[in-house]
Amino acid sequence: MPETMPLSVDIIKALPPAPAGKRTRLHDSQVSGLFVEVTDRGTKTFKFRKRMGRRVQMLTLGRFPELKVKEAKRLALAFAGEMVTGTNPQERKQQARDELTLGEFLRLYLDRHARPHKKTWRQDEQQFHRYLSGWASHQLSSISPADVQRAHVAVRDGAGPYAANRMLALVHTLFAKAEAWGFFAGPNPARNVKRFRERSRERFLQADELPRFLQALHEEPNTTQRDFFLLCLFTGARRGNVQTMRWDQLNLEAGTWRIPDTKSGDSHTVPLVTSALAVLRSRLPDARKSPWVFPGPGRTGHLVESRAAWVRILKRAGIEDLRIHDLRRTMGSWQAATGASLPIIGKTLAHKTPTTTMIYSRLDIDPVREAMEKATAAILGTSREDA
Repeated sequence: MPETMPLSVDIIKALPPAPAGKRTRLHDSQVSGLFVEVTDRGTKTFKFRKRMGRRVQMLTLGRFPELKVKEAKRLALAFAGEMVTGTNPQERKQQARDELTLGEFLRLYLDRHARPHKKTWRQDEQQFHRYLSGWASHQLSSISPADVQRAHVAVRDGAGPYAANRMLALVHTLFAKAEAWGFFAGPNPARNVKRFRERSRERFLQADELPRFLQALHEEPNTTQRDFFLLCLFTGARRGNVQTMRWDQLNLEAGTWRIPDTKSGDSHTVPLVTSALAVLRSRLPDARKSPWVFPGPGRTGHLVESRAAWVRILKRAGIEDLRIHDLRRTMGSWQAATGASLPIIGKTLAHKTPTTTMIYSRLDIDPVREAMEKATAAILGTSREDA
């Protein structure tokens, strides 16, 4: 068998195994340095050999037939071009092997940045495992803008534009941190991927839905879940804050609840309207059993999961397309319907924006309580009118 000839699929397929304990080579006559090495078991591997300075570099390109002949020739020519310009492909390949994967960098990001500085770090972790777990073993430099674009579209088609944009923001943040910390040379593959347009959700409980919803709540056998949803509705607070409500945060005499750490990073005092106080006082006998107003069976000690109860309640009420967060929006919407000003609503819901922060800081709690009482009376009034 000649040692050099134009490599082709048929020629390589016809190569016999090497003698026992030995290896044979067939060099390509078209691309200098490219050859196929055959073992005594018949394994055929493309390799590339070329002198660079005083040293001979040997690169393994891949096995035949997984690596096609045309691709092997293309790789060999590319490596030859790099070596002419002084780049050592062997060293570059070693650097690539040493590069962090996206999954490895996520752990670093969580430990170094997210856990110490972000209250929503768990959401970052959950988003990664929900949408990006397929990239966990991929090295940072192997993820392209086209990959990010495809993932962005796939998440939109499966979970909607809001989820897709949150995923895109996480990818952008991860690569920005990797670049800033010297683990990635850039450019950020999410940089030029355009966000999808999001429509603000305007769903809240309508007048015709409220009687059915309140009746379904009244019939809920799980009193912890029932009272949890009522407090979400009567306080307008975020679900996570209500889940972690503690007895030592409440002043039932003054009718206030002090949330020590809101999403904005500040504490917030919520006026407890009459209906909210009634729910809390009904739970007082259990106050000695747990520091949490809504205890739960998990390791946190407080209520975490409410989806099953929520689905039951909506089914009994005959209501669709309503989320737990929409209870918070219901309080704000009914405040607006009963004449509350936007600053009052913002104060109720602990919204914090540059244009309204100073106004919020001058508001006393009494007008906020009055507006919430009016809204709650209107909410409960819908039920009495239909009785």
